[in-house]
Amino acid sequence: MIGRLTGRIVEEGEGGVLVLDVAGVGYEVLAPLGTRGRVLPSADDAVTLHVHTHVREDALSLFGFASQVERDAFRTIIGVSNVGPKLGLAVLGAITVADLAMAVARGETGRLTAIPGVGKKTAERLVLELKGKLDPTVSSSLPRADRQTPLATSSGKNQDLLVSALTRMGYRPVEAERAVAALAGTQSLEAAPLGELMREALALLAR
Repeated sequence: MIGRLTGRIVEEGEGGVLVLDVAGVGYEVLAPLGTRGRVLPSADDAVTLHVHTHVREDALSLFGFASQVERDAFRTIIGVSNVGPKLGLAVLGAITVADLAMAVARGETGRLTAIPGVGKKTAERLVLELKGKLDPTVSSSLPRADRQTPLATSSGKNQDLLVSALTRMGYRPVEAERAVAALAGTQSLEAAPLGELMREALALLAR
């Protein structure tokens, strides 16, 4: 099983696909939205992804995460009844592990149904089966790269909504993330109206 990969990201595709060049071998890795912005590259642009190897009878898939914390949370999420890897990626691409833990602890199913692909029954199942399994203080143990990303300058709600809305409009995830990161560098995303932020993001993407 592959547990970690270090190399350069040489390609990005739809649906969170990253191609990581490791000593000349290209590994195709599926990652949550925003993963590239949460890893801190070295001087030679190499990044380290914590990997979950998912084996089925007809396929072997690699899922990459910016930290061991995220990978562990992913493994816990896909342990929930009827929740597969695709939905697990969607959850971690829309909400931080700490915020997910708080939503579960408080029974905030509405916070979970705002995530694309999560319906009411799935949200209720996540709350029921994840309770007590995720630590709401986990963000303090994230690696330095996770805390330094520009998108982490806000509490996360508006940034997640902006990136999600832009990708649904057809922009590539990396384009949406960079536009939101640029906005986060000039203002607090949580202090401005979402509609105004969307207009500003679209203006940046149109340049």
